Amino acid sequence: MTPTANTREIVLASASRARREILAAAGIAFTVDPANVDEPALRGEHMQREPGAGPIAVAEMLARAKAVDVSKRHGGAMVIGADQVLAFKGEVLSKPGDIAAARKALERLRGHTHELHAAVAFAEGGQIVWTHTASAALTMREFSDGFLDDYLVRAGDRVCQSVGAYELEGVGVQLFERIEGDYFTILGLPLLPVLSELRSRGVIEK
Repeated sequence: MTPTANTREIVLASASRARREILAAAGIAFTVDPANVDEPALRGEHMQREPGAGPIAVAEMLARAKAVDVSKRHGGAMVIGADQVLAFKGEVLSKPGDIAAARKALERLRGHTHELHAAVAFAEGGQIVWTHTASAALTMREFSDGFLDDYLVRAGDRVCQSVGAYELEGVGVQLFERIEGDYFTILGLPLLPVLSELRSRGVIEK
């Protein structure tokens, strides 16, 4: 597919393969420049400043930080920063560091509902110009230990790249019995609001 011509450069401030594929499949021309931010440190500082901050606020804060960081390097571009947070029983879960941690996370989530909160922020010249956050609820089925063993082998190390140890666009979909929410939000980028805002700002064709 030939990308749509933009009125100015679009930069995705994310190393996420899923986000790259979402934008590319939508026909958007963009470059990738991942943000250089310390997410755990930013989370810790944010929670100290705002002890009662929920997962949505955390996701938005990180999306904004990533967009601003990259925007400082791309003065005339529209920079898209994004972040996704998984909340389970009031706790924000992080990406598993290895397969063993992924197994533990999936054992915790099995048979329960968790929420994914995806935040996106646009920045120009180091300043935030737009933010949006969307949420989805996902319920895992009571899969067997045998299925879990097989899933981890089939999915491989890629489970460590996702906060929930799954990729819904792949074999990870077999972990679920119910999903409520936008598909693109679950993948980490609320696409329709992003496209609408790009059009309203004249960055892509209306």
